[in-house]
Parts: sequence; C-alpha cells; structure tokens
Amino acid sequence: MATDVKNLANHEIVTIAVFLLGGESHAVDTEDIAVKANEIAPGRFSWRKYPDQINIETVRKRLWDAVKAEKGAFILGSERTGWSLTPEGLRFANSAVTSMNLTNLSRKRFSLQEKKWRSAERARMLATDAYAKFSGGNAESVTNQEAEMFFRIDNYVTGTARERKLSRILNAFDEDPELGSAVRGLARKVRGGEIK
Repeated sequence: MATDVKNLANHEIVTIAVFLLGGESHAVDTEDIAVKANEIAPGRFSWRKYPDQINIETVRKRLWDAVKAEKGAFILGSERTGWSLTPEGLRFANSAVTSMNLTNLSRKRFSLQEKKWRSAERARMLATDAYAKFSGGNAESVTNQEAEMFFRIDNYVTGTARERKLSRILNAFDEDPELGSAVRGLARKVRGGEIK
C-alpha cells in the first residue's frame, strides 16, 4: 500500500528530505532540507501570507522534533553542524520513499569519495581484533577498547559526535552480509549494552 504524503507528519517529511540529500553518510544543511521538504510536500512549510516562500523556522522546528525519542529519533545534529540520519531514520526513510514511489526525488548515487571511504572502512573493520573475536564466536571477549577501535572512537569522542560516527557506520554497513551483525552488536557494546 502506497503512503500518501498527506498522511505523513512534518517531522517525517524532513526526515525523508535528509535521506534524499544523502544524510545517511554526511551532515546536510537546514536550507537544503527546507528546499527538498518543500519539493516533497509543496506548501506544507510555507508562510501563510507568502505561500511561495519557505518558512525556515517551521523546518527547523520539525528537524528538532525528528531528534526527539518520542518522535522516532530519526535524525541527529544541529543547525550549526548539519543533520544526519540515525539507523532508525534510515529505516523509516527507506520504507517511506519506497512506499511513496518517489522516483522523481530519488537520492544521488554515492560520490567517489564516499565509495572510497566505504571500501577502506570495510577493509579496516574486517581486519580489527573486535571483528575477529566477534566472527569467531567469542563476542563476549571483545573489550570496550577493541569495540571503540572498531568504530574509530575513544573516550574523547562523546555525545552527538560519538553517536554520529556510530550512525554513519551503522547506516553504511548494517546490511553488509559479512559485517552487519558485528556492526550492530559492537555498537550495542559501545553504547553500554550487551553484544547479542
């Protein structure tokens, strides 16, 4: 069953805009999101008195809504650093875009730089001690330091920066047949949970 844009909440529309602008792998500017959200739902983010103008403040509010856990925690970031998708946001946006059949708004292909990063990062992660232990059935023996090294983070990378690094790798490799389960399990460990 196709999803109609009219049935989507505004924070869902800005999440889809972030997705269409490549927010699974890099931060996207608020103004770019505003333009893309207006393409998806014309007039929804416009001024009442000047309907041909996008109200950037309305878009900002919906971006902050999409950060909130009670609204799905679809994105993270800020006005200053830009906005990117969480793994939850990527799943939602993938599903919504497919359901809406947004072929005319489809995402750009990965840049050469992004392809190189994915290839190098994949090779690096496959060579880590954490991956060797995880794939060898010894996930419980992975130390916190090894798990952090898997994601290239340490105790100095905290808060949003830490979550952004984790999300980028989860978004890139969650469905990788070799790395997917390791990425998910080690992310849980880095976040303070148990590897499953």
